[in-house]
Amino acid sequence: MYYVLMKDRDIRDNLATEQYLMNNVEFDEPLVLFYIEKPCIIVGRNQNTLEEINSDFVKDNNITVTRRISGGGAVYQDLGNLCFSFVVDSNDKNFGDFKSFTQPIIDALHQMGATTAEVSGRNDLLVDGKKFSGNAMYSKNGKTFSHGTLSLDVDLTVLTDALNVPEDKIASKGIKSIRSRVTNLRPYLDKKYQDLSTEEFRDRLLLELFHANSIDEIKDKEYIVSPEEQKEIDKIKEQYYYNWDWVYGKSPEFTAKQRKHFDMGTVDVRYNVVDGKIENTEIYGDYFGMKDANDVKAKLNGIKFDRDEILKVLDQFNLDDYFKGIPQDELVKLFTP
Repeated sequence: MYYVLMKDRDIRDNLATEQYLMNNVEFDEPLVLFYIEKPCIIVGRNQNTLEEINSDFVKDNNITVTRRISGGGAVYQDLGNLCFSFVVDSNDKNFGDFKSFTQPIIDALHQMGATTAEVSGRNDLLVDGKKFSGNAMYSKNGKTFSHGTLSLDVDLTVLTDALNVPEDKIASKGIKSIRSRVTNLRPYLDKKYQDLSTEEFRDRLLLELFHANSIDEIKDKEYIVSPEEQKEIDKIKEQYYYNWDWVYGKSPEFTAKQRKHFDMGTVDVRYNVVDGKIENTEIYGDYFGMKDANDVKAKLNGIKFDRDEILKVLDQFNLDDYFKGIPQDELVKLFTP
């Protein structure tokens, strides 16, 4: 087995590296990758991104959002989380057999004291009945990767807030994540591992996987990405993980609505969004205005369902002419995701 310890702390860069290595480098043994990220949300390939995230909280807390090429549900990660990924020939594993991929991780965690860790259901890892890992899988051109999270010391409060979306705000036919009771692994590890940093936890897991006593023993198994390979990885980053059309535009058709009552009337804004763009805007309510709100609707139709794009349109209008007496900052909240 070979291994890669990714130095970058941006989920988009690491997913691009994983994708490149799977599709472009031939290994004569399985490959395991480990990576750690700054706060981020990664939605599954078939999900509606905006249906999974609390947009206001995400924006206010500078949380990176991207979409992966594998299926499954949305996950939140921060520097207290460790990601792992196994890359193998498709003939070596049955697609969807998460247990065979994750069992080495479970065995390693048992050695570190988390003896109640187990594979549960389709693709989750539990400890004492609580979820600490979600996993997803992708297969292409004779290769398969199975990647997952390991919550060592994730800020669970932020996780809850970042993924908490009001049910009546966005409705679509996308595949919604199922929220489970979640926990961190740290309390379940042996005392000698209780104070490990995420990087130290990664290195300990790596040694358990290789049945080695030190990193020096397995240095010959480390794969280092070359500068030439990095150039190709950068292309993948721009094509997928930094690309608005991939992250948001690939979402299934959905409707978005926000409604609020003010002293000067109620405003109800609704969008129908197709391929990430506003196809139709409706504005309902008992508000008053000197001018017809159809002017605003016409400008919104056809643009990306994106906060900055919507703000550019709203800045073209004196909103008080259309929604008399209603604070502009409150109106902006109704119009933007």
